[in-house]
Amino acid sequence: MFIYALRATTLKLFGIVLLAAVLLVSLAVMIPVYGEEPLPTATDEKEISYSKIKTNDDRLSFLKQFGWEVQETPEEEEVRMPSEFDRVFASYNEIQKRQGLDLSKYAGRKVMRYTYKLTNWQDGSKDVYATVIVYKNRVIGGDLCAPGQGGFVLTLEGK
Repeated sequence: MFIYALRATTLKLFGIVLLAAVLLVSLAVMIPVYGEEPLPTATDEKEISYSKIKTNDDRLSFLKQFGWEVQETPEEEEVRMPSEFDRVFASYNEIQKRQGLDLSKYAGRKVMRYTYKLTNWQDGSKDVYATVIVYKNRVIGGDLCAPGQGGFVLTLEGK
């Protein structure tokens, strides 16, 4: 029979070695590997400006940031955001959240909605519209949509 006795100093030594190993593994995971480029994200590629949207030219420039060309004259409408979001509007807000926006902050407020017809949509068989929602000179929401059968609603990036 084999008996091994552990003393307090042996336990301390084992604990220190274990702690050092955990620290080394943690550092190896956290330290970035030099020479490798990080994967690009939407914010890395270009910074989209959502503020200082005062005029039609500002809105046209805003849409151009996403690569969209539109007819210059929009349909304009002042609308009140619902105080409580129903299922449909909550679903629409999820599209906004995917692009870093959130309409729930503006519940119950009057906003301006501008709708432009896209002229450079890749599939020319459908009419596609870009909607921009502005509150106090700041874009708070927007989408691309094709109404009717087989229609869709996408983020401003077209995703």
